[in-house]
Amino acid sequence: MSQTYTTVITGASKGIGFATAKRLKAMGHEVIGLARRKPDQLFPGEFFEVDLADSEATKQVADIVACQYSVSHLINNVGISRSESLEDVDITQFASIIDLNLRPAIQLTQAFLPAMKARHYGRIINISSLVVVGLPLRTSYAAAKAGLISMTRTWASELATTGITVNAIAPGPTETELFRANSPVGSASEQQFLQRVPMQRLAQPDEIAAAIAFFASEDTSYITGQTLFVDGGSSLGAA
Repeated sequence: MSQTYTTVITGASKGIGFATAKRLKAMGHEVIGLARRKPDQLFPGEFFEVDLADSEATKQVADIVACQYSVSHLINNVGISRSESLEDVDITQFASIIDLNLRPAIQLTQAFLPAMKARHYGRIINISSLVVVGLPLRTSYAAAKAGLISMTRTWASELATTGITVNAIAPGPTETELFRANSPVGSASEQQFLQRVPMQRLAQPDEIAAAIAFFASEDTSYITGQTLFVDGGSSLGAA
């Protein structure tokens, strides 16, 4: 690599976040992970234990990281989902889902923008979801993840002349610890997900991490404001 990269990943303790940390570390990045709990495995970089659902705690850790590091890459991966019918949407829970999926992305991006602008280079990658195409029982989560795509496009437009690109990844069902907790192997829930996937299998976290690494590379300097669906064909509408 021609320069040193420092990458912050939220929700980095497991699943897609942890897989991304390992992949980018192998690519030579200095990796900083943020999550509520430490990972069960050795994290491939610096790790800050922080509850990103707390706006003040988020600000504090953002200020610390921005002071100690020149962040070049930000992966906004933290989020929370809930299965709910329209009739059962709880407004308090709705607000908390919207908040955690969107607010930390804004706070951290604001904190790290000065360093990115100073070096005329940056990569901001927001992790959205397949649910934005319209899936049942996902009112709160779909609203939040659609908001993340809209913010991606807005930020890309604002930052287009700065050398900073902003893109999004929209994963389909992925075999993470959280997914398996809710949909065990062979369960009816798993089958419902697989019926919507033309490839008839779940994504592995490292397959999503590979797409994130693509947007994180120097080679994507002319791609901004885009959303890449990594979903085994689910967004084709033919499942």
